[in-house]
Amino acid sequence: MLLEGKRAVIYGAGGVIGGAVATAFAREGAAVFLAGRTEGGLARTADTISAAGGVVETAQVDVLDEAAVDDHAERVARQAGGIDVSFNAISHGDIHGTPLAQMSFDDFARPLVTAIRAQFLTARAAARHMQVQGSGVILAITATTARLAVPNVGGTAVTFDAMESLCRQWARELGPRGIRALWLRTTGIPEAFHDTGEPMPDYGAGLGPDATVEDHVAWMKGLTMLDHLTTLDEVGRVAAFVASDHAASITGCAVNLSAGSVRD
Repeated sequence: MLLEGKRAVIYGAGGVIGGAVATAFAREGAAVFLAGRTEGGLARTADTISAAGGVVETAQVDVLDEAAVDDHAERVARQAGGIDVSFNAISHGDIHGTPLAQMSFDDFARPLVTAIRAQFLTARAAARHMQVQGSGVILAITATTARLAVPNVGGTAVTFDAMESLCRQWARELGPRGIRALWLRTTGIPEAFHDTGEPMPDYGAGLGPDATVEDHVAWMKGLTMLDHLTTLDEVGRVAAFVASDHAASITGCAVNLSAGSVRD
């Protein structure tokens, strides 16, 4: 198993992305510590892992609360003997469908402020324990909007760009201590979409005001080389690989899951 004996903290583990990664980590042998604000979501993820024989614990943690994040990391490290992997998949409060010229600054800045605070606090908490043991992996997740000019996504593109820059700085500063930092760059994950029956936001795709989720998925696939969008299963499996010792030389970069929509 890729992560046998590893200790992993997953923030936002009650959501679909965090849950998928937590499940993949547990399947590969890691003891997983699920953190998030929603008790019901955490419990569902934990039940799935437990049913498969995985080792899992949950804790309600507000990742924007500095003291709460530090205290939780301290408890995990004391109980488990350290922290090997930290993965952050919290939501950011993004607002889509409104041009920047019509958007309030608060709506634009909300995802940026939320994501950077959360990423900084969780990475810092893990890094302090990882430095003691001389190893560890800090993971984030972004999307192609960090590199593609997509209209009407509010602060999302700037947020992902900033998250990637922050990961590069963590990688540079922590690398000499044996700690890697990197991020998964996805196409956007259709399984994480919520089809409410309401019209989708206007992303400048020319799909019209009545476009459905399926219409937007087809448009997104058209931006790729493989006519394929990142799946939750792929995110989980790739996250487990890059968190493992098999990826020991990968740091400070994107792991490109964009199916060719972002190209080197």
